[in-house]
Amino acid sequence: MEEGKAMTEYLSREQWRHFDEEGYVRLGETLGREELGAVRRRIDDIMLGRAELDYGCTMMQLDGRDGENGKMHPQSKGHKGATLSYRKIQDLEFDPLFLSYMQRPLFRHICARVYGPDTPVSCMRAMFMNKPAGKGTHLPWHQDHWTFLDHAPLVTVWTALDQATARNGCVEVIPRSHLAIVNPEVSGGFITEEQAGAATAETAPLFLELQAGEAVLLHNHLLHRSATNATGAPRRAFSVCYTRGATRTRDGGTFPTIFGPGALSPQHVRSRSCA
Repeated sequence: MEEGKAMTEYLSREQWRHFDEEGYVRLGETLGREELGAVRRRIDDIMLGRAELDYGCTMMQLDGRDGENGKMHPQSKGHKGATLSYRKIQDLEFDPLFLSYMQRPLFRHICARVYGPDTPVSCMRAMFMNKPAGKGTHLPWHQDHWTFLDHAPLVTVWTALDQATARNGCVEVIPRSHLAIVNPEVSGGFITEEQAGAATAETAPLFLELQAGEAVLLHNHLLHRSATNATGAPRRAFSVCYTRGATRTRDGGTFPTIFGPGALSPQHVRSRSCA
């Protein structure tokens, strides 16, 4: 996308057909060069502890100890030290820069089409996902399905902040696997090796390689995984899961509104504190 050129605000009929049938669709470049640079600088500042941010409100997780999903560092609120080796940083809907991106017209259009034109939309999670140079955590096949929610979030926008390739751990998907939940009783949607073998035997997996600044729309029930980073540069990404505003957790918890009455605004979140 050239600097100064307006970002597209709608998906075409063909793009929606592809999403409905395959479970994903490429959105093209959604961050121009200057915007991408600003987002990269912001997330690096957050990792290094030099951002104007209430870290006590921010869920942060360091990269895994040995690259295996089951042996990751715990997630908890608060800064874990000045390092670029974070795996995940959540609660970014409360950062003005990231929130402004999340509320773009294209994403409003996507949510209106999926959830209904007058349906309030919330953010189930807005998170930075990182595979540091030469590191990263292997994430096995799973569907983004959670049993503690009363409404199933259906869409995620995944934006590459660096070039995402098969070598550095880009998202790998099984097209058309979104049509059924494999293990509906398992929160997190992880499947067994036997189930993964059956799924990949039916449909060949696909690496969703992206240039920095490009995004892809994913159906949350699409089977996906990612490997470790075998390169000398980081593979950073920003992932946003949009859900119905009415979504509640098992204990009655709610999620911040992104589109609709009472939606967050960049001006409001600047003064936020959970202390």
